[in-house]
Amino acid sequence: MPTELRVVVFAKAPEPGRANTRLIPALGERGAAALQGCMILHTLRTASRAGIGPVELWCAPDCTHRLFRRLARWARLEMHVQVGADLGARMSHAVREVLARAEAVILLGTDAPALTVHTLHVAAAILESREFVLVPADDGGYVLLGARRHLPALFAGIRWGTSEVWEQTRRRLERSGVSWAALPALWDVDRPGDLARVTDPRLSRWIRRLKRTRRTGQTPRSRP
Repeated sequence: MPTELRVVVFAKAPEPGRANTRLIPALGERGAAALQGCMILHTLRTASRAGIGPVELWCAPDCTHRLFRRLARWARLEMHVQVGADLGARMSHAVREVLARAEAVILLGTDAPALTVHTLHVAAAILESREFVLVPADDGGYVLLGARRHLPALFAGIRWGTSEVWEQTRRRLERSGVSWAALPALWDVDRPGDLARVTDPRLSRWIRRLKRTRRTGQTPRSRP
């Protein structure tokens, strides 16, 4: 793997009504937000266990949410605020900023519990010989972007949040003439039907608990 690689986890504050909105029909606003918090922690654990480089948490809209404050105290993570008008601008800013102080960066979202330590190891190894590595999502987006250089074309004018993201990104990589590779696609948690695909014991247990509290009207906790 590159001598200096950093892992960036992009996380949105788990605020009820704003987080995981497509899961609200199954979990309710508070349950969907609580699951967001669980998946943030799951992603950070996976990134830390991979041991491929320091892990940074990039927060939106800022780092003031209580979960982020707890992580700053307990996990002693390096934390940053996402900057930019849309997801592409925020990702572009993070990649550019990290590559100013590291040889390579791997950027992750928090909605892909199928992402494993092994996948992170493979992605880091690919960055030894390629400029970019990506893991597509089976819904048409992608769950991981690894880079050794900043390429603005990957972030501007992309229809974020649609099934066209991966195809648009792939075409831009091909046109740019850079060296890149893609790993097999993974699924992410985007809609209620995706919850049944989660096999991680900790997350599965919390999903069952959140569904139960949704039925009984209890207030779910924000983290496992």
